[in-house]
Amino acid sequence: MDAVQTPNSDEFVSVTPVQVVALADFEETYRTHHAKLVSLAFVLTNSRTAAEDLVADAFADAYRNWGRVGRYEDPVGWLRRVIINRSVSRRRRLGVQTRGLLRLGRQRSKVVDIAPADSRLWAAVRKLPKRQAQLIALRYVADLSEADAAEHLGIGFETARTHLKRARQRLALVLDENGELK
Repeated sequence: MDAVQTPNSDEFVSVTPVQVVALADFEETYRTHHAKLVSLAFVLTNSRTAAEDLVADAFADAYRNWGRVGRYEDPVGWLRRVIINRSVSRRRRLGVQTRGLLRLGRQRSKVVDIAPADSRLWAAVRKLPKRQAQLIALRYVADLSEADAAEHLGIGFETARTHLKRARQRLALVLDENGELK
């Protein structure tokens, strides 16, 4: 057995000479065909990111099964078929998502009318530290209790109370009793 360094690591693993040859074949296939396969996937998806993901996933599957795939008459043909099949699955999945979003978009939602004074209040809330703003929104927009808001954010009840107290204090400094900026 020989020791071979794994890619991107200082780790060495024991492999047989046959495995070393197979690994070399895989690496050569990757170097030789990766760019062309990304181009194929790009044409099928019209997305560079999706193309790179499809090819990376196909090569990962090929690597895991290289003992079988590497013996195929045309391992690159197998990779092409995987990429084509996954691009079809991706297109179908995106179609289902798009139809669902369109269906949701056709539904009439309740329009919330925010009065000008309220918009100044919420602009001030958005300027608060993140946790304070989240708690104010959960408490006064979502109508959650302090305990429920704390649980929703995964923080303790007393921590939530402290953040809410500080948020109210900050808002009191910048807003008058009518929600107008001072």
